[in-house]
Amino acid sequence: MLPFPASTWQAGGERPNILWLVSEDNGRFLGCYGDGFADTPHLDRLAEEGVLYENAFANAPVCAPARSTLITGMYACSLGTHHMRSNNPIPAQFKFFTQYLREAGYYCTNRAKEDYNTAKPDDAWDESSRQATWMNRDPAQPFFSVVNFGVSHESSLHDSTPTRHEPALVDLPPYHPDTPEFRHDWAQYYDRVAELDRQIGEALAELEAQGLAEDTIVFYYSDHAGVLPRSKRFLYDSGTHIPLIVRFPQKYRHFAAGAQGTRTERLVSHVDFAPSVLSLAGVPVPEHMQGRAFLGPQAAAPNDYIYLFRGRMDERYDLARAVRDKRFKYIRNYMPHRIYAQHLEYLWRMPAMQSWQRLYDAGQLRGPERYFFEEKPAEELFDTQADPHEVSNLAGQAEYQDVLLRMRQAERDWVTDIRDAGFLAEGEMVARSEGGAPYEMAHDRRRYDLDAILSAADIANSRDPDKLGLLVDLLSDEDSGLRFWGAVGCVALGPEAAGAREALLKRLQDPSPDVRIAAAESLCLLGDTGQALQTLGELLDHENEYIRLHAANALDNIDETARPLLNLLERKMDDGSREVRRVMNKAVADLGGSTRTRG
Repeated sequence: MLPFPASTWQAGGERPNILWLVSEDNGRFLGCYGDGFADTPHLDRLAEEGVLYENAFANAPVCAPARSTLITGMYACSLGTHHMRSNNPIPAQFKFFTQYLREAGYYCTNRAKEDYNTAKPDDAWDESSRQATWMNRDPAQPFFSVVNFGVSHESSLHDSTPTRHEPALVDLPPYHPDTPEFRHDWAQYYDRVAELDRQIGEALAELEAQGLAEDTIVFYYSDHAGVLPRSKRFLYDSGTHIPLIVRFPQKYRHFAAGAQGTRTERLVSHVDFAPSVLSLAGVPVPEHMQGRAFLGPQAAAPNDYIYLFRGRMDERYDLARAVRDKRFKYIRNYMPHRIYAQHLEYLWRMPAMQSWQRLYDAGQLRGPERYFFEEKPAEELFDTQADPHEVSNLAGQAEYQDVLLRMRQAERDWVTDIRDAGFLAEGEMVARSEGGAPYEMAHDRRRYDLDAILSAADIANSRDPDKLGLLVDLLSDEDSGLRFWGAVGCVALGPEAAGAREALLKRLQDPSPDVRIAAAESLCLLGDTGQALQTLGELLDHENEYIRLHAANALDNIDETARPLLNLLERKMDDGSREVRRVMNKAVADLGGSTRTRG
């Protein structure tokens, strides 16, 4: 460990301890954020003693990609670590920000969740375990510590328990149907947040009892918002708009964004947290970091926008990007033919989600309650001030076209600037990376022609039958990334892609397995099942688990058409990949076969 450097960034040369208190899966359901149903006295007191951020966001609406972004100060979709529970490498020169802190003399601990979607370097932490503590440091050594709180996690709603909060008093959002299960799960969630608050209070009391409060900057935030259906995993504010409170002791209060007990409207997101901590610690922010410090002497100018991304969520593939300013949210759905409510085994454990599915199946949903089970528009635009639940899409309204064009361009500029690695199918992205980092692949224009691939994606998700000829052209392109989007566009058109049948049949022999899968799915939708089903069945045995998962999803998507492969699907419920097992279990259940429990 390097000796402490002489510091001129703070009078006296003392450097602060920095403590992150991180909760899981919860949005701004706190009294200090104006929620009168919440019971959160300790967090409310923390807000009175610190600065509350009104516009803080998780860049990803689920834990692993969010934490990948947090620990690196880089967007996970730039690193290729954006798919849930993947493990792709990042460039060796890109360190976890705790490594820079340790090199500067900080003692760094994590208790206990990691979940970085990439391999953890051996020197990332001094301690990372359920027993990790700053108490083991040298007495003169500053610390950076993370304490994670899992009590509010989604899994806490898988089983119903008696509630202290009254279900009848729950204020349901307009997209949730009024069922006993929804009311109960919401009330139970508020109970979990109350218990979270109690645990936060204990952690703050511990800091005080050890005489460290006057030397420690405290952050409280959540890893993403949530957790009731249509929040976690989705780019709406219900999945990304997080609480953030930062308390500064007197000696470091000059670094605060405002006076004690005030609020700030500054736009910040997870990608900005790592550079902000380095700035507060007097450590130079590396140039490669894509976030911008919002605290300390290296604080940058405020962001005009924050950026959000959605990739594979558990066992289901999707692709969406979003841009948010202080008022408007723009979402670009690159696979609009995939419904919002793609079945996720983990989410469907929640009684509220099961009740929502039953009402949809019975045809008893209307308006915003029904939208979740329908295909998506390619573009969504919301005025989050007038429509905080984001149920009124303004993208097609003439009076908002200037806003739409501005936000659309901001999204495209960001995707291009960071060389977003997510516009290849997951298996293809891994294959093109050749065992290396997807980031390096995506920054090699010979391996990844992002501009051309984005143009192909635009054609595909337009779902315009008049562009079928362009899709056919894409199907014969030399770049497998373009051929993939040509096939996806045909899937999105369904029966209207009949004119591409011959081109699709040729792609069943494509060198790229992902192209073969998308072409086979499109052919099945056209009724051309024989060779297409054989192709999908064969790819269920591919050595790459992401290829198997893609094929499994395609077979589940074609519903009854997959029946000739029922015996094979039943066998694949024992696949080595948990995600493949989950998809196969759902597909087999829909076909009336024998299923497993909680695969």
